[in-house]
Amino acid sequence: MKYQLVIFDFDGTLADSFPFFQSVYNGLADKHGLRRVEGDQAAQLRSMGTREIMRYIGMPAWKMPVVSKSFIGMMSENAASIALFDGVADALLALFDAGVVLAVVSSNSEQNVRRVLGPGLSSLFSHFECGMSVFGKASRIRKVVKQSRVGAGEALYVGDQGTDAEASAKAGVAFGAVAWGYAPVEVLRAHGPVDEFESVSAMLAALLIAPATAGSAPD
Repeated sequence: MKYQLVIFDFDGTLADSFPFFQSVYNGLADKHGLRRVEGDQAAQLRSMGTREIMRYIGMPAWKMPVVSKSFIGMMSENAASIALFDGVADALLALFDAGVVLAVVSSNSEQNVRRVLGPGLSSLFSHFECGMSVFGKASRIRKVVKQSRVGAGEALYVGDQGTDAEASAKAGVAFGAVAWGYAPVEVLRAHGPVDEFESVSAMLAALLIAPATAGSAPD
């Protein structure tokens, strides 16, 4: 396999939760004193980085855990309405069958992640590192790599936002950018991902490719 360990972000990477987030955001904004997002402003925000978005909606860093807790709670009540992206279930099964160690590192709660995945798919994952953390995703990625007993060079973190790419870099792990998530792939490309995945099927095909070996001759 190209990687022995594949770590996934959850929202926008495995789960199509952005429509739900859009549906509840203005309620959260009103509750926490943030700027509401109307009409085509959502599309504008997609091209921004996380820090730019926080400035735009008027959310100081100290408020993020509180807002995230509110969103996670609302998602917990509506988990049944949130679906995985098309092809994700089959891709996870194929990677597991190929012997790839699977993990999730997400700021969402483990309970929500497991509910959306369902018991069958949840059982494919060896590690869940979830919830808000003052140390960020990088420390959690490093923890998963250590627990999996693989080299950092044999691991890949797959995500849909610039913060995912930054966390991967801090953890010394390669980053794979998906084109179907929150941030446009053009934005993610600026972070220098080692792989870009245009679709779930393309991701699966790329991850199942065996690495080239030294001295091997072409067919």
